[in-house]
Amino acid sequence: MYRRPVALTSALALGLIATIAGIDTLTSEATAFTSRPQTAASRVAAAAPSPSASPSPSASPSPSPSNAAEPAPVAQSGQGAGSSPTQGSSQVVPPVALGTTATAPVTAESGRVGVLFTGSTPTANHTCSASVLHSSTKNLVLTAAHCVSATPAGLLFAPGYRNGQTPSGVWQVTKVFLADGWTASGDQDEDYAILQIAENGTTNIEDAVGGTVLGLDAPFTDTVRLYGYPDSAELPLLCTNVTSRQDTFQRRIDCPSYSGGTSGGPFIDTDTNQVIGVIGGYQQGGDTDDTSYGAYFDHTIGTLYQQAVSASS
Repeated sequence: MYRRPVALTSALALGLIATIAGIDTLTSEATAFTSRPQTAASRVAAAAPSPSASPSPSASPSPSPSNAAEPAPVAQSGQGAGSSPTQGSSQVVPPVALGTTATAPVTAESGRVGVLFTGSTPTANHTCSASVLHSSTKNLVLTAAHCVSATPAGLLFAPGYRNGQTPSGVWQVTKVFLADGWTASGDQDEDYAILQIAENGTTNIEDAVGGTVLGLDAPFTDTVRLYGYPDSAELPLLCTNVTSRQDTFQRRIDCPSYSGGTSGGPFIDTDTNQVIGVIGGYQQGGDTDDTSYGAYFDHTIGTLYQQAVSASS
């Protein structure tokens, strides 16, 4: 049995009629990316290792980088965080031993991570985790695709949620952006979603809590901070550890106690402060509490991000 929440799973995504087509006209943040294979079959043909195989961090894929200039909020590996006051480069995260899971301290970074829920309150009703994504539109949130459906009616996001309190308010999800491979077949290698968030009054969510830069093509062997909210708890978890390669387009991390509800929680690179993955993908994030997975972030999510920015402008 999958340990990640599956109330809104790939079964819903398979019925979506929205497709993410090639974009001809984009905002100043958009740029073209070289497409990688969009179907599981094409990856099998490329002799991808079995998901049950042992991780092999040295055998990272080599996605083709864009020849065009990268938009400011999307960073290639090694480019740095592109820090600004809204991108959270000034947060202070206390050092902890690698592979140790504890309650996340209250920081600017943890304040951008929160819970997805339906109903009047997130208390005992949150089903997935999510985090605010930096963009020029200041209204985007990142989570796992299996956490959402195409029609987000009633779906809410509470950043910084703790013990029934919503210190940064409750925000309405108004639109969901999903990759083609997920909408077509629930492809685990595209188990990520970008959500459009309505203003609270006249304030955008990123103006309220800041946003984390989307990082592309980060090495599989990378040290990250992993956040997530178990659906049985009212406080966020934080674990820092080194990731590895589980499969051609799957990242793995060993952190204890990441049970149901942590899906959609961000992998944040400790060097760049960029988000380079979310809990999801293989086994919808993992079928044991101590190992989590995430789909690899390359130009496929970069293209999805560009579409979300263009549609949200």
